Amino acid sequence: MSHSAQSPHSLTRIALALSPRGIWLVIGAIVFACAAVLLRAREIALPLLAAAGTLAALAIVLRMLAHRHAASRAQLHDQIAAFIAHDASPSFTTDGDGAISYQNRAALERFGSRGGETLTRALAEVFANPAAVLVRLQNKAASLGAAREDMVTRRGHVRVCVHEIGEDGYLWRLEDMVERQSGSRGAETLSLPMLIATRTGTILFMNEALRRIVGERVKSLDRIFPDLPLRSGEEHEVSGAEGPVRALVAEVEGPGGRREIYLLPSLQLTRPAASDPTSFESLPVALLRLSAEGRVIAANRAARGLMGAVENEVPLSEVLEGLGRPVADWLGDALCGRTDRRPEVLRVRRPDREIFLQVTLSRVMEDGRPGLVAVMSDATQLKTLEAQFVQSQKMQAIGQLAGGVAHDFNNLLTAISGHCDLLLLRHDKSDPDYADLVQINQNANRAASLVGQLLAFSRKQTLKPRILDLRDTLSDLTHLLNRLVGEKVTLSLGHDPVLRPIRADKRQLEQVIMNLVVNARDAMPEGGTVRIETENLSLVAEMKRDRVAVPPGDYVIVKVVDEGVGIAPDKLAKIFEPFYTTKRTGEGTGLGLSTAYGIVKQTGGFIFVDSVQGVGTTFTLYFPALDYGSVDEPEPETAPAARRTESNPGEGVVMLVEDEAPVRAFASRALRLRGFNVIEAESGEEALRLLEDPELVVDVFVTDVIMPGQDGPTWVREALKTRPAVRVIFVSGYAEDSLQDSQAKIPNSIFLPKPFSLVELTSTVQSQLQ
Repeated sequence: MSHSAQSPHSLTRIALALSPRGIWLVIGAIVFACAAVLLRAREIALPLLAAAGTLAALAIVLRMLAHRHAASRAQLHDQIAAFIAHDASPSFTTDGDGAISYQNRAALERFGSRGGETLTRALAEVFANPAAVLVRLQNKAASLGAAREDMVTRRGHVRVCVHEIGEDGYLWRLEDMVERQSGSRGAETLSLPMLIATRTGTILFMNEALRRIVGERVKSLDRIFPDLPLRSGEEHEVSGAEGPVRALVAEVEGPGGRREIYLLPSLQLTRPAASDPTSFESLPVALLRLSAEGRVIAANRAARGLMGAVENEVPLSEVLEGLGRPVADWLGDALCGRTDRRPEVLRVRRPDREIFLQVTLSRVMEDGRPGLVAVMSDATQLKTLEAQFVQSQKMQAIGQLAGGVAHDFNNLLTAISGHCDLLLLRHDKSDPDYADLVQINQNANRAASLVGQLLAFSRKQTLKPRILDLRDTLSDLTHLLNRLVGEKVTLSLGHDPVLRPIRADKRQLEQVIMNLVVNARDAMPEGGTVRIETENLSLVAEMKRDRVAVPPGDYVIVKVVDEGVGIAPDKLAKIFEPFYTTKRTGEGTGLGLSTAYGIVKQTGGFIFVDSVQGVGTTFTLYFPALDYGSVDEPEPETAPAARRTESNPGEGVVMLVEDEAPVRAFASRALRLRGFNVIEAESGEEALRLLEDPELVVDVFVTDVIMPGQDGPTWVREALKTRPAVRVIFVSGYAEDSLQDSQAKIPNSIFLPKPFSLVELTSTVQSQLQ
């Protein structure tokens, strides 16, 4: 029996050198062998010994295969390490768990020795949260063979590339995305061996990487390649200093008819000299081979990962679009050398998602025929950033335009509504012209409301914040909202019983809610329910959504939910833009949601939208929550306690400084009608000249903020040096925010926004005289 099976002691020695699967096989062999020794019945012992021998043989075979596999993996890793050793970009090899097994010289110089550490820890100093990026890239490389992603770091743009090697290994490379120098000077820094030659084979330049392989400078191609002529895309033998080596040759036509020849590494030790597409397939660069007619001959694995499946012989114009001219013309220019390898950003024709590629075309010669090689990189993130930048610039320009237009309109509306107030004083309700004057006044107020919406969008309107309990605010608003939604739509309110207070402008907040409810009503032409819900929310960590980061803290949430038609996904990103509306012409101004957005942001809150077509839309508003005890604080916007009524005559001298003549004329007449003595000036300089008279007594300065020459705060500060007791009223068509820093330095000053009515002007002056 001892000759037909291994002894248990020898099997134990084999098991110590095996994998877990081999150990179980050895254990089974030992069990069968021991059973055969203990059982004396020959008819039972012999089958057991045979089974033990079979299991032991399988274990030995597994051990041999594992040893051969490990040797093969070690050989492949040695080849990769030799190839990237002198690469100018930091490169690493890792196992499936991210542990670093090799660093090239550039990685050692930049990161120091990281043997045994994970790549995540090594790259933590390059960009934030590298773990998520590395896992995403590794998973993509596991399925596609290679992956890449461009990152923005403190040092600039970095491209992280990963290439799968073997079954459980990965090659990582960090490329600083700087523009490569042209000509031989830039090629000198390349780790890829290359040379520049004439059409006749005379070598004009060899970079350092190729000189290391050849061992010396040579003058002609036949000294490097014994098997001329060169065939781009095929392997050739290279006469190296330490013996012949094989490399994949890529030839690109350079300027002036020169030939740029690049040597790409072969990942196998032995390979037939015939063309082998494996190297093209496995390169971690997205490549397309194109015919002279612009048809796709081949797409490697990285290209298919970006573009999806690409059929052979399909025209490139059916795969990519976006030049603004026919793709065939662009390809023709590349074949003629007119593009000079300039990159173009094109969009992939994919129905499932939007992908942009940066494509560079190079002319090559294959078998004596011209062709093109397209080198592609993912530019989707860059295009997204570009679109976001353009959008922010557009919004900023519209905001500045809205603020400037609002200022001019406010001056006009002040004059219109003010003179209308003066006319109403001379007409009673029985007068035939009274109704017309009321219409003018009401329409002037509507125009002022529209200007307020423009200021709200640009976040430049003057807010009067106060402590609010949203339950009371919404309860007061319910009657008006029920009238707005009509009979087909039901309004439902739901509140958190312990809802915390917020600080906001009540009038502006009511406008936001009304705008959202009106939109919800319009989205349900057949009727439905609009729900307004409030709740408390505490964010422990930062919440990122829609390119906005909501900081941690306590918030009060307001949701406006409808059951309407919903908003298409391609329109969700535009709904907060001014003048953008999904309604038909004449049914909306496109200012409602932009106004709501501006008010919420100026209040310090956030607004988000979720919508599913055919199901409904939810607008969610986040407002910073206050402590419960804050409700008992005094209201900051209480009216002055001792305002005189309209019938009380005014007393005192008012200096009115306003550069707009119609506004100055109205304000002067209004103040004189209330009994004030008015001194007019059209500029700050003129006001200072009048104040040089020491016998002139002035109780209140009423001045515009923005004027040619000296503005309001400037001349007032100068005047107060000699008249410190004078009270000040600043008026402006701009927001109060533009004045706050200057006003804080001027004592006894208040702000009156334009447009103002006759009563508002006179009562404000009267309150300053108290």
